Amino acid sequence: MTLITSLLVLALQVGPNPSVISPLGTPDELRNRPERAPQEKSIEQDPAALWLAECLGMLPDQAARAHSLAQLRRNDSAGRDRILANHCLGLAATELGLWDDAIGAFIAARDDTPGDEMRAKARFGAMAGNAALAAQDLERSATLLKTARSDAQAAASAPMQAIIASDLARVLVATGQLEDALAELDLSTQLIPDEAGTWLLKATLLRRLERLDEAQTAIEEASTLAPADPAIGLEAGVIAVLSGREDAARTSWQSVIDLAPSSPEALTAQGYLAQIEPAAS
Repeated sequence: MTLITSLLVLALQVGPNPSVISPLGTPDELRNRPERAPQEKSIEQDPAALWLAECLGMLPDQAARAHSLAQLRRNDSAGRDRILANHCLGLAATELGLWDDAIGAFIAARDDTPGDEMRAKARFGAMAGNAALAAQDLERSATLLKTARSDAQAAASAPMQAIIASDLARVLVATGQLEDALAELDLSTQLIPDEAGTWLLKATLLRRLERLDEAQTAIEEASTLAPADPAIGLEAGVIAVLSGREDAARTSWQSVIDLAPSSPEALTAQGYLAQIEPAAS
């Protein structure tokens, strides 16, 4: 693990989630982190690591201050110091809703990251793509996420590819490219088959495409992975009622109410139950 990647891992550990706009999940650097090489500096020995920890530590309560300090450091630095300054700048801009600043900072961090750090490039690109999505710039978001996915592929990082494919699918759904979005979700579930949220997205999209048998298979997979997730139970009921299985729909929606009675999904489930005939006594 190079020093830049180590500092990015540090950022994920001591600061807020870099994907506050659209969570990307745990990066594979954290899933399988190798031992630190003997020559690597510890955080106490490395001024850049200390600065990054301090900058991220200001978020979210002092986001404006972090934004200003990161701008100053970015303008007066180069190399990895500039990369880390743009990293914090992008996160601070995200907290403040300054989407153009966030996109620009993440792109700059991506472009300054060395070619042997493709996972870091991919992650910065994904962060830029999600910032563009938050700004409702769907075309730019799709372009950034496609580049990020290619960088993740070049890094041979299956988890990162899967996460970015799932994000790209959301953008494609928003632009009405449903079949292309489904292809991205197919890729994501192939690369990370144990991510319940992706199976839920896939089930919902298949239901919108009126492919109810496939939607049922996908929602069953999601439910197996996360049986207590109210969003999954809610969608399971929708798929069931559209398939003519009202009893199964009632069971799913009632389970949402029982498991998470104060959740928004429970309120929606109550509304759905009120719209169908009561079960025969």
